[in-house]
Amino acid sequence: MIPFSILDLSPIPQGATAADALRNSLDLAQHAEAWGFHRFWLAEHHNMPGIASAATSVVIGHVAGGTRTIRVGSGGIMLPNHAPLVIAEQFGTLASLYPDRIDLGLGRAPGTDQPTMRALRRNMASSSDNFPEDVAELQSYFEPAAPNQKIRAVPGAGLRVPIWLLGSSLFSARLAAELGLPFAFASHFAPADMIQAIEIYRASFKPSRQTAHSYVMLGLNVVVAETDAQARYLFSSVQQAFTNLRRGAPGQIPPPVLDIDSYWSPQEKASASMTLLCSAVGSPETVERAVDSFMKVTQPDEIIATAHIYDHSARLRSFELLGEIGARLRSPDTRNPVLLASAARPE
Repeated sequence: MIPFSILDLSPIPQGATAADALRNSLDLAQHAEAWGFHRFWLAEHHNMPGIASAATSVVIGHVAGGTRTIRVGSGGIMLPNHAPLVIAEQFGTLASLYPDRIDLGLGRAPGTDQPTMRALRRNMASSSDNFPEDVAELQSYFEPAAPNQKIRAVPGAGLRVPIWLLGSSLFSARLAAELGLPFAFASHFAPADMIQAIEIYRASFKPSRQTAHSYVMLGLNVVVAETDAQARYLFSSVQQAFTNLRRGAPGQIPPPVLDIDSYWSPQEKASASMTLLCSAVGSPETVERAVDSFMKVTQPDEIIATAHIYDHSARLRSFELLGEIGARLRSPDTRNPVLLASAARPE
């Protein structure tokens, strides 16, 4: 019974505004709740013209306030940008407003470039090198306050908001295992270390008060449409966006193109293809086979899907179809007959 969840960056399509993107995020979350997705996470990025979720805690409140049951959280909060006490207060507030629905995923990257990082936190003494200590400090603020404790998170103390560690390398896998925390790996843009990170995390996991057993959630780019060709067309927006980022020219989400090979060089194609290796793109049948194969190889406890699709209605349809795929994969009796026939076919 592997849950399916959504990672949303509140993408801003070309010609749209951040207000449009934030409305679209809430609309997607409301639909996702009806379609049976488990959680809806938002990511912290700064100085990115195509991403509207920079004030991540605020957007989480916006989404949680417009939904009823789906878990809402950060995928993630970039802790080096913040004082741990501030994050404890923010998520203590969110957990007080929306009990048992808030997740706090933490990353150690700045989520931006060096000049913007300096603008975010002028005291550079705290950086990614202090990440383990910052996580421990943040955890302490969610413990019940001691009688003579001088600094406490209000709200926050005693709430024990679920903390996740996010990562795209082996460092976070080891730290999550050492601390006994659930682990989300960014395989949707950093697939190279995925298998090794999973193995290290599971082999080294130490049970904690929060989590008795290891728990791995894997990121996956997913674009589903009625046909393979239509899905590949929609996916070209993601491919262009990553190419623009590599060119040092990040922008709003571009409209799809029919011939992506006319957009990039062979070297750029190879780079983007490696970055986006963990992707399932195509018709419902094609994506179901791809997701099923991905899960058999990686054995995740949860899948979190993301999709930078230019047209909001197409993005909604993609996640609706993915919700149906997830339901079939969780219920063997309703699995797609094409998929079952393929699996039964002798080599």
